[in-house]
Amino acid sequence: MFHERLKLAAFGCEAGSYKTPQLSLTYKSSTVPPWLVTISPPLSSILILHCLSKSFPELLFASSFRNNTAKMVKIAIVYYSMYGHIKQLADAEKAGVEKAGGTADLFQIPETLPQDVLDKMHAPAKPTDVTVLEDPQQLLGYDGFLLGIPTRYGNFPAQWKTFWDKTGQIWSSGGYWGKKAGVFISTGTLGGGQESTALAAMSTLAHHGIQFVPLGYAKCFGQLADLSEVHGGSPWGAGTFSAGDGSRQPTPKELEVATIQGEAFYNAVKGA
Repeated sequence: MFHERLKLAAFGCEAGSYKTPQLSLTYKSSTVPPWLVTISPPLSSILILHCLSKSFPELLFASSFRNNTAKMVKIAIVYYSMYGHIKQLADAEKAGVEKAGGTADLFQIPETLPQDVLDKMHAPAKPTDVTVLEDPQQLLGYDGFLLGIPTRYGNFPAQWKTFWDKTGQIWSSGGYWGKKAGVFISTGTLGGGQESTALAAMSTLAHHGIQFVPLGYAKCFGQLADLSEVHGGSPWGAGTFSAGDGSRQPTPKELEVATIQGEAFYNAVKGA
């Protein structure tokens, strides 16, 4: 909706500089300068019903504009990964965002287990080239989050819970309200929580007012419906199976679904 004093420069054009009529005009009188009929501003698809200026209060117009200008959105891919399975999916999600023409920043959730416990679990060292997300305030500047969650008993792990428990101030101020989020999951077994882990995350997202963007089937029905091989993933989000000892690695199909999700999520946030 335009305000009365908004100049045509805001359209990215000078008056009369466009000659391809794409604007549908309805007049209450004929006292409209001819250059108004020929403007074709590159704006997002919007419905406009307003007076252009105080000079022409009788002008009412409605138009759907083709989006000729790219909306820049910021995506954060935030994950916790003990054995690297979720990290591999996160990299694939990032590749999908980049395939869609966007960029994404990777963050890893801080570890909460002591090193001696991690050693006994044979957990490899965390990557040093991925920022550790110590402060949830760092996410305030992003439009969307892709959250990588390894399941623990069908729920998200303590590391993720600790992170969310630090967001009280953001919750009370509505800092994350209206942002978009998708999830991708790693489980040890077929019934380990590919869907229940995503479901468990919904309460936290709802309390923050974060809008969940599911993967769905539209972009990857063939991959998700393929029963010729064992694979993770669901309409809730991409997924992989790690086996109980972490020995199974994400398959090409699982990584493909994660890439598709990254691309689809970016486009969904961009089009919002």
